[in-house]
Formats: sequence, structure tokens, C-alpha cells
Amino acid sequence: MTLLRLDASIQGDRSASSALADTVVAELTAARPETPVVTRHLGQDPLPADAWALATSAGFVAEAERSAEQRAALDLAAALADEVRAADALVLALPLYNYGVSQHAKAWIDLVTVGFGTGVPALEGKPTVLVTTRGGAFGEGTPREGWDHNTAYLRRILADLWLADLTVVEREFTLVGVNPALDQFAELAAVMAKQAEEDAVAAGRALAAR
Repeated sequence: MTLLRLDASIQGDRSASSALADTVVAELTAARPETPVVTRHLGQDPLPADAWALATSAGFVAEAERSAEQRAALDLAAALADEVRAADALVLALPLYNYGVSQHAKAWIDLVTVGFGTGVPALEGKPTVLVTTRGGAFGEGTPREGWDHNTAYLRRILADLWLADLTVVEREFTLVGVNPALDQFAELAAVMAKQAEEDAVAAGRALAAR
């Protein structure tokens, strides 16, 4: 088994999504230490913001007439698709930012789509763990219910379009302890953190058992 791990956090060592992904990968590699792990950190090494537009526009231009920038963008899209194609399983640590999907993750999704071709199920049948975190709370009955435009979008792409065998590990209230306005939710946040850690352990063990 070859694992592709993708991170999109901009938080560095403070990242809650990366910490949970660490747990998933640690459980997998503890059981299967021979597993190669290919990593790509979109938050630390972002993809070029104009690459998708260049790669897409290249499709409307004769190959001989494509610019050097268009060719480079197509090469990047192909390389990203090849990484996905070569992986037997994936761990994707993609937090919510500004109520939606990270720009880093969106750039990757768009370029992988170009690399495979629109409508191609890029992850068909592949076990994929999506780790996603949210600074606040967005569940039923909360003031921000319905404001999470990240998780549903990622489910649509990964499971419904790309046909991944998807497991989702989620954690909310990651800003408790950081934002004093959320101090009143410390007990609830601790419960959520514990549950997310347990879910990450279970996801890693399930990957190892594949």
C-alpha cells in the first residue's frame, strides 16, 4: 500500500487538522511500517494560483500554440493526477477557512480534475480519510448552523464525483483556548477533541486492515 497524505493548514505546528492526520498515519504505519507515505503540504507549499486557469485555457488552444505557462500548468496537473493515481489510500487534512474550503485545497482539486479529466472518478474505490476541522461550532441548533460550506463540498467531490471509499474525521471548536470569547465552551470542546482523536485512531486502524 502507498499512502498519499495531503495537508492544507496554514497553522504550522498548531494545526488541529494536521495533528489528527498525524494520528491516522501513525496508526497505519505502526501496523504496516513498510507503507510508503507520499506527502504534499499545500499550506506550506501552495500551488500557483493561476495554474488552473492556465491549464484549462490550454485545452482550447492547439498544442503547438500553447504558451510555456500553459504547458507548465498542464504538466503540474498531470503530476498531481499521477500522485493520486499511484496512491492506494489517501489521508486529506483539509480544514474549514472562512466558512468554506481552503483556497489551497480548491486549487489542488481543480488541477487534479484537469489531470484526470472532468467527470473521471479519480479515487474510485480508494480508501480515503478526510480530516476536517472547524474553529467554531456549526452543528444543528447553533447560531452558525448551515455556515459550513467546506465539509459538504468535500463530500460531493471526494465521494460523489471521485467515488472514494470515504471516512470523515471531524473536530469542531478548535479555537477554544485561543479565542477568549469561546472559553465558556471549554468542556464541550474537550469532549469533541477526544472524540475526534478516537475517530482518527479508528480510521488509521481501518486503513491498516485494508
